[in-house]
Amino acid sequence: MNPAGVLVTGSSGYLGSQVVAALAARGDIDVVALDLREPAQRLPGVIYETADIRAPAVDAIVGRHQPRVVVHLASIVTPGKGSNREFEFSVDVGGTRNLLEACLSHHVKRVIVSSSGAAYGYHADNPEWLTETDPVRGNFSFAYSWHKGLVEEMLAEYRVSQPQLEQVIFRIGTILGATVRNQITDLFEKPRLIAIRGSDSPFVFIHDQDVVGAIVQGVDSPVTGIFNVAGDGKLSIFEIAERLGKRCVVFPPRLLQAALSLLKVLGLTQYGPEQIDFLRYRPVLDNRRLKEEFGYVPRLTSAQVFELWRTSRQGKAHMSRRRPPFGRKVSPS
Repeated sequence: MNPAGVLVTGSSGYLGSQVVAALAARGDIDVVALDLREPAQRLPGVIYETADIRAPAVDAIVGRHQPRVVVHLASIVTPGKGSNREFEFSVDVGGTRNLLEACLSHHVKRVIVSSSGAAYGYHADNPEWLTETDPVRGNFSFAYSWHKGLVEEMLAEYRVSQPQLEQVIFRIGTILGATVRNQITDLFEKPRLIAIRGSDSPFVFIHDQDVVGAIVQGVDSPVTGIFNVAGDGKLSIFEIAERLGKRCVVFPPRLLQAALSLLKVLGLTQYGPEQIDFLRYRPVLDNRRLKEEFGYVPRLTSAQVFELWRTSRQGKAHMSRRRPPFGRKVSPS
């Protein structure tokens, strides 16, 4: 393999597939795509490998291709119905350690890791704008947040014990794009949005193409470090509701917590009482270091990203309403 090659884990996921496509489109770099499952579509010129990120096979794959840079995107963002905390920990944390050891064994120069603003945690004493020097305090009640925090602690240990492996860590805000769907967009799709009394529940958004752009830049950039990845500005839950033409139902925290506890037990909602802090103490990411030190300026602000998602969503709904019933032809107008 070309010594300037890149290996991408989680390459069949929403973000990973876009990163692979962007790297392949350059035409000047060999790309290896690694995932547990086969991709929906294979791109010409890309080498595809299938392996569990926790498996010994990862070391063999890294050794066979000798990439200069590894982009690590593999993690469990939205657990499946049969998932559990032990499994999620083994993938998020154990899988990352397995990959890092493979990188060290085969002299990978740089690793780019997708962390999350969730690594800061959802806490009442979070500052209004979080910077990269603020502590990482993931919440144990949110597996994704907790595991991202543990991974960052691990990476900090490797920076001390293995400084030859360069690190670029992106703490990414809420990703939105024309086709994205996740737990947060599910909240926005509800007939009414939920708000917590005493909290604006601010959101910072980042366009999926800006995340891809930052990662691709990180492959060649000489800069290392930790960077918040978010668009400029923020939107409160009330501003989001207004843009969607919906009402916000404002609940006292204790009442909503009790209601969610009951509904979760009855199987009537996917959200548990821990979601109170998820809504009430949202981490708001300051992106100055990304722009000034790393040198990547997001093309879209948080508000612009949200509008892109909103208009795309409304366009799909409009097309769905216009679609004729199966078997019926529409006469030209």
